[in-house]
Amino acid sequence: MKKKLVISVGGSLIIPQEIDYRFLHELKKTLNQHTRTYQFIIVCGGGYLARTAITALKKEKRSIYEQARAGIRATRVNALFLMQWFGKQTNDTLLLNMKHVYTALRKNNPVICGALRWAPHATTDTTAAKLATLLKCPLINLSDTTGLYTADPRTHTNAKLIQIISWKAFEKKAHALSFHPGQHFILDQQASTIIRKNHTLTYLLSGNMSNFSAFLAGKKWKGTTIHG
Repeated sequence: MKKKLVISVGGSLIIPQEIDYRFLHELKKTLNQHTRTYQFIIVCGGGYLARTAITALKKEKRSIYEQARAGIRATRVNALFLMQWFGKQTNDTLLLNMKHVYTALRKNNPVICGALRWAPHATTDTTAAKLATLLKCPLINLSDTTGLYTADPRTHTNAKLIQIISWKAFEKKAHALSFHPGQHFILDQQASTIIRKNHTLTYLLSGNMSNFSAFLAGKKWKGTTIHG
């Protein structure tokens, strides 16, 4: 039986500001090399598209709910594009709930979706964490950083990669920040609580596909493991 893996792919990897052809090409190639071993479920983030829309709505003094809805739509736009990118091997309709995901799993690999529904203080990380819980499988977070650091590596040159952290310690770090739509922390607050409560083995990696391929092959890789 194939091992299931839920992969939360940051929108900043899919479309940073323009479509990242090289990343998408390598992502498809990497996953296809491992479909005999794994069944992949990809949850797309909103990234640049979401943050641009949210920023505009915020300037118009629109509610947090409306800002979040714009973010959800952005994740679904990115999911629709990624579905087209992968072609016939993936689902051909947008998945909007868990039942749709279960149905797609019967015949598609990978299965691709964006946010499934609105929930307060949640991003697609929450969607991915819930899916990993329901499917009883690990959660992989692919983002534009290598993993969790002692400080923001973009602004702190002396920041060090945290290779292993407990669910409880990670949750504490996540909840030390205030949630806002379009936030850029590596995994959102609700997701951190879900993985802690359900003991979901979670890995934080960058979008470097050679590193991700090494992870899938059980070889040495670079990133953060959340467990224990």
